[in-house]
Amino acid sequence: MTDEVPLTGGNVTAGVVRVGETVRRPAGPWTPAVHALLRHLEGVGFAGAPRALGFDDRGREVLSYVEGHAAWPWDAFAPLASDEGLRRVADLISAYHAAQAGFVSPADAYWSRVAPRNGADLICHNDFAPWNLIVGPGDWVFIDWDLAAPGTRLSDLAYAARAFVPLIPERRIDLPLVHRLRLLCDAWRIAPAELMEAIVWRARADFAGLKARAEAGQQPWLAMWNDGHGEANEAITRYIDAKAAGWLAELGSRRG
Repeated sequence: MTDEVPLTGGNVTAGVVRVGETVRRPAGPWTPAVHALLRHLEGVGFAGAPRALGFDDRGREVLSYVEGHAAWPWDAFAPLASDEGLRRVADLISAYHAAQAGFVSPADAYWSRVAPRNGADLICHNDFAPWNLIVGPGDWVFIDWDLAAPGTRLSDLAYAARAFVPLIPERRIDLPLVHRLRLLCDAWRIAPAELMEAIVWRARADFAGLKARAEAGQQPWLAMWNDGHGEANEAITRYIDAKAAGWLAELGSRRG
């Protein structure tokens, strides 16, 4: 077998390696359902996800390797700061939601239960964020589909908006947050109040879930909490709670 090259940077899944033009990752109970989804996406011509290639002789899932670089650290990656870059991300997410519309979940599908759920009108990626976006010479591709599960379009969009605007209390680059939120509302054809309500709900639910899993001693959530993710997520949630009404007022009073 071709030499294995470790791929680092993830918080949840350890032991990810590159082998030639493939990626090998530890499988979970959700992997067969995720592979069914990825095969559907390939079949309908969606280029924004890796290809599912089955399992190797060690039981690891095998995916196609995506050439490029993760768009992270976010504020070091200039394309995402532009209107064009943000629109491209918004369009890619919309294209995924359209592509999965004809997917029929396997009868025995087991999906990850990590992401919060406020309904189920599609299969969400649940982690659309810069650290899961590979920017290559051609297509931009979202990786790490382990958290994919039935959910709502609003939940997926809310998480993506938080990550890509980004709605975080500390940024090393200054960005027009309200303008970027308006751009996403227009791209996704969604009312500002509807998106803002979902952003607040998703931030609170994500933090509550992380805290509950850490308090229960579940790994890797406990290690993530102890490594500062809990404090960071709490700060983001408080920031969004404090700013949401003001952002919405600006969105309602002007465009851009």
